[in-house]
Amino acid sequence: MQKLTGLLARVLLGAALVFAGTSHLTFARATFQAQVPTWLPLDADFVVIASGVVEIALGLWLVTGYRKELAGLLTAAFFIAVFPGNISQWLTHSDAFGLNTDSARFTRLFFQPLLVLWALWSTGAWRWLRTRIN
Repeated sequence: MQKLTGLLARVLLGAALVFAGTSHLTFARATFQAQVPTWLPLDADFVVIASGVVEIALGLWLVTGYRKELAGLLTAAFFIAVFPGNISQWLTHSDAFGLNTDSARFTRLFFQPLLVLWALWSTGAWRWLRTRIN
């Protein structure tokens, strides 16, 4: 049962990433640009396009299950890498994705660690890491 649950969680996360990545490149591009921190020395559109492509690639990788532990580790690292954008959105009071209050933007910050854990758990990367450390 745990294998089935992990499989479903991994495929669901992969599908969500493919959808999010596609939205970066199409209908939500401007919204994602508003989340790029102003201190980042890169063009906001480039960041949105690049992160969208990475999300699509990670999502497809998760769905395939190929070397899923590595896919989980890199997906978790991606979620950590984009976290400053969420912090910036909160600190700069930027409205996006229906997050139009400081409390809503602040609450969202607590969901990013859950995405990291989801990536690690659903792919077996958490277990894989623990066996390498011990």
